[in-house]
Amino acid sequence: MRRGMLGRRILYWLSVAAGLALAIVPLPGWLAASRPDFALLAVIYWVLTSPRIAGLWYAWLAGLFLDVLQGMVLGQHALGFLAVAFLTHRLQLRMRMFPIPHQAAAVMLLLALYHFIIFWTDGLTGHGYTGWNRWLPVLSGALLWPLIVAAGDTLTRRSR
Repeated sequence: MRRGMLGRRILYWLSVAAGLALAIVPLPGWLAASRPDFALLAVIYWVLTSPRIAGLWYAWLAGLFLDVLQGMVLGQHALGFLAVAFLTHRLQLRMRMFPIPHQAAAVMLLLALYHFIIFWTDGLTGHGYTGWNRWLPVLSGALLWPLIVAAGDTLTRRSR
């Protein structure tokens, strides 16, 4: 394995681990409702920029780690991460050509799909919550996308 690929794999897992850590950090109630899905945003970024490194297997594992950390139904977040990573992988050549605001809109649709999957599986298990603030992380994640791209591009440029 080339040294650059190993460095990117390490960056992938470090950024996803940071996203997982941010997912369990306690926040005040008013801010917790709009917490962006940092781990999923990291997975989307890496699937867009390095699809050979950040594959579906890694996305599923990251979702499974989130299930374990949050004590959710095992496989709930893994299914959501896998579906989003699959669509991102299928559309990555098109999405990479978009300007950042258009990418943010596409990411917002991917985050909406993820939250719909979580909403659906919550309903299947009897833990459904239908409040409007359930969808705030979709908006906050899309608004945060330009910063994720800027930080990720800076990190990958430094690791070369």
